[in-house]
Amino acid sequence: MSGSTITHLPDPSGFSSDPLTDLVRDGARQLIRQAVEAELAVLLERHAADRLDDGRARLVRHGHLPEREVLTGIGPVPVKVPRVRDRGAGEDRISFTPSILPRYLRKTKSVAELLPWLYLKGVSTGDFSEALAALLGPQAQGLSAATISRLKADWWNDYEAWQRRDLGMRRFLYIWADGVYFKPRMAEEKQCVLVIVGADEYGRKELLAMTDGFRESTQSWRELLLDLKRRGLKQDPKLAIGDGALGFWAALREVFATTREQRCWVHKTMNVLNALPKSLQVKAKGHLHDIWQAETKVQANAAFDYFIETYGVKYEKALAKLVKDRDALLTFYDFPAEHWKHIRTSNPIESTFATVRHRTRRTKGCLSRKTGLAMAFRLMMSAQKKWRKLDGQNRLPEIIQGIEFRDGLRHLQAAA
Repeated sequence: MSGSTITHLPDPSGFSSDPLTDLVRDGARQLIRQAVEAELAVLLERHAADRLDDGRARLVRHGHLPEREVLTGIGPVPVKVPRVRDRGAGEDRISFTPSILPRYLRKTKSVAELLPWLYLKGVSTGDFSEALAALLGPQAQGLSAATISRLKADWWNDYEAWQRRDLGMRRFLYIWADGVYFKPRMAEEKQCVLVIVGADEYGRKELLAMTDGFRESTQSWRELLLDLKRRGLKQDPKLAIGDGALGFWAALREVFATTREQRCWVHKTMNVLNALPKSLQVKAKGHLHDIWQAETKVQANAAFDYFIETYGVKYEKALAKLVKDRDALLTFYDFPAEHWKHIRTSNPIESTFATVRHRTRRTKGCLSRKTGLAMAFRLMMSAQKKWRKLDGQNRLPEIIQGIEFRDGLRHLQAAA
């Protein structure tokens, strides 16, 4: 017999048997302890001169609070917070609460950011403990159904407050729009979350608007855009980027009439390829890339014509999807080349929801309006912290001034 008959029993201490994880957790515990001790030392030094009438120090160390576990991205990490004793009299008593370990902290923000992702993937509230245990280890605790419900309520309140914020002092040059479906459907089968992301005059990207509605409905998008105007967004964005199937475009022309349009090349490529035989899709994808990767609009149009000549005779349906948005697919050439990688696609929205969006098959679960919006909002707020600013920020004032760009370069008007 070549196989071992030895049965490995679980470690009674409750920690993972993975030595690398144990090492990382131990390192995290030491770092937390050092940070807390350093913060306490600063507090004690600040009050070192405070003395009682008998000469004793007013503020002294006084043991530790009971050990507790903080749930982190590497699993639970045990922490002990030192206590202080204020011997002085009066109401202005001194206490110690480390800034990195608030009094009731039981989980880090990274875990809180995981919750909306799980929910939008179709994991029910009752299954959260099991899902988190699979991701973070069997010691994942403190996330009961009641806790999740409280978090959802808090996130809904945050969303409502965010929706009311004033935009009167802001200006956004670029906006990206998309309608996002999730694996558990919204209350109405065809309903989704409508999302608009903006880039301001400093190149910062941020979530600008979000509500529930119907992706192809002009009215749904009109209401969202009018709400932006109502809250102070008076100046038309210079460019809007999105999928051609959206009802967004008709609404945009009504509400922000001077905003130019750029169709998303990611959406367009998928739509065209889906109308072609699989045997041709790899080759056709390369030909589509030749269009939007061309250095100039003239070269892009030449590649466009080549695609039509190559596939137009046999695959009229695929060509129709491409040709109908020809001008709007090439608008980006009239903007700074430094911005092209940002404005050719609706990537800020696409990348955020890539792991949770689901356009076709739905699960039996159903998201209420409040839950769907609260979870999507939380996911976007988390992603927003990691969004990169626009490249070529020095070009933004030129766009505001209305300076003309051709093939991504500033165009100098010839002297009269």
